[in-house]
Amino acid sequence: MTGQVPVSAPSVFQQFYALTKPRVIQLIVFCALIGMVLAVPGVPSLANTGLAAMACVGIWLVAAAAAAFNCIVEQGIDAKMKRTAWRPTARGELSNVQTLFFSGALGALGSALLYFWVNPLTMWLTFATFVGYAVIYTVILKPLTPQNIVIGGASGAMPPVLGWSAMTGDVGPEALILFLIIFLWTPPHFWALALYRVEDYRKSGLPMLPVTHGSEFTRLQILLYTFVLFAACLLPFVYGMSSWIYLASAVVLGVGFCLYAWYLWRDYSDELARRTFRYSLIHLSALFAALLLDHYLL
Repeated sequence: MTGQVPVSAPSVFQQFYALTKPRVIQLIVFCALIGMVLAVPGVPSLANTGLAAMACVGIWLVAAAAAAFNCIVEQGIDAKMKRTAWRPTARGELSNVQTLFFSGALGALGSALLYFWVNPLTMWLTFATFVGYAVIYTVILKPLTPQNIVIGGASGAMPPVLGWSAMTGDVGPEALILFLIIFLWTPPHFWALALYRVEDYRKSGLPMLPVTHGSEFTRLQILLYTFVLFAACLLPFVYGMSSWIYLASAVVLGVGFCLYAWYLWRDYSDELARRTFRYSLIHLSALFAALLLDHYLL
């Protein structure tokens, strides 16, 4: 007897919950919520708050359905990568039929909620996002081109547009500016991860940019994207969506991201790539939080 306590297997609930990729979904809903808040001038009414809560639930459900469907499509790839080998589909803990039923149920419930309790436009935009991520990106783009994350990033950039349409029933230029920011943020964010996970991607057979074009080329692309992203992050101020609180935050956060990308380009290490990836998450979250703060204070 060694005296070791056996580690209990995750419950069925935990396995299904893991399929939804909770941390990714939290960021999606947060970005959608920012779009909702910015779409409503001043302090939201009780009706606005109820509508936003309903929209958040509907978007969460459809996004979770897309994440679960992604686990079915990529279970073979997930099993080869340390970062994803723990997923229930990769480990064979949940069957494809169980996962497909789970994904379908979440997607149907979320779509119905958005259609009947929010508005049809938001439902159709959310459904299009599901198709863009789960089918066009995962099935077609990801295994075929190293530009997969650039083209497929359009789906990941949709949450603020969904939030805006939920509150207004249309898609304004402000929502498109938020879309552009996330669209340009996605490649440097994901390529930083791909740099220090390059061997995982090589084993999986996915044509990620560090695999097909090498580390130095990828690092240059990250640097160039952070420069363009910096300019895009100034657009809310230029367009009149925000004032100096957001502008100061955008400049500080943008300079920080550019510095990380510069040092990564000049002197690469896996640890610096990890720190760049982590900073990218802080960058987007803090940027949108600054938009929120600016909206209510000025």
